[in-house]
Amino acid sequence: MDDHKLLIGMVIRTSGKRIWVQYQKIQANQPLEYLCLDIKYVWGQGERRWYYLLSIMNVFSRKILHWIFQKSIRKVDVINMFWWLHTVYNLKGVIIRNDNGSQFLANKVRSFLVQLEARQEFTHVATPEENAYIEAFHSILQRELIDRFEFSSFYEAKQHIEKYMQWYNYERKYRKLRRITPQQKWPKGLSCSTDTQHYLVAEAVVSRPNDSIKNQTPNRSLCICLDTADTDTYLCLEGEQENGQVLHILNNDSVQLIGV
Repeated sequence: MDDHKLLIGMVIRTSGKRIWVQYQKIQANQPLEYLCLDIKYVWGQGERRWYYLLSIMNVFSRKILHWIFQKSIRKVDVINMFWWLHTVYNLKGVIIRNDNGSQFLANKVRSFLVQLEARQEFTHVATPEENAYIEAFHSILQRELIDRFEFSSFYEAKQHIEKYMQWYNYERKYRKLRRITPQQKWPKGLSCSTDTQHYLVAEAVVSRPNDSIKNQTPNRSLCICLDTADTDTYLCLEGEQENGQVLHILNNDSVQLIGV
């Protein structure tokens, strides 16, 4: 990082005592017991600049629950990610392991996780082996994708990463999982399952597809996961499906973004 001038030399000042990792190796016996996350730098040859990939993994299944690929990642992006994860999976009691990056050390991020009743633990400085699961995933990503392509633009890199994440979760068999995929290890029916990115928490009026205006319920609002990259904005909501029909947003005017 220093050789590529990714370190800006600033001293990060935070308040409050950090909880340090007690055991180097994570022993996860059930889903949503342990999550680990890290940021990886991806070189864009066409634009001659670095992009940033934030991935968060469920240790039990090795499934990537969420990822963010942007030209910069700020603490607000990390907060939005955790809010989405909490909305979908409920992070109460979940142990979250990360390194000492400024986005994870930020007081607002730490306070937000305290509000969610999640336990955040930090790896010791210069000990990436304490976050081995997500480090290993990013090493696999580097070898199987990044080293094989020269990305001409941010959007090309994003498309390749999106396809890879889908393939990794649903098709790539994991030796440590006894030759099954992370999705096969993930318990069926455990919250909604989606791997697209750019989700924000939103409050919106919803109805079923093909309903007429007179049959819609304009006063019905609920907390949803909104895919800002999808203009059709179809959603998968646990407990909000009836007869297999997926709820959707009526129109842009009915959506009010919160927590952003």
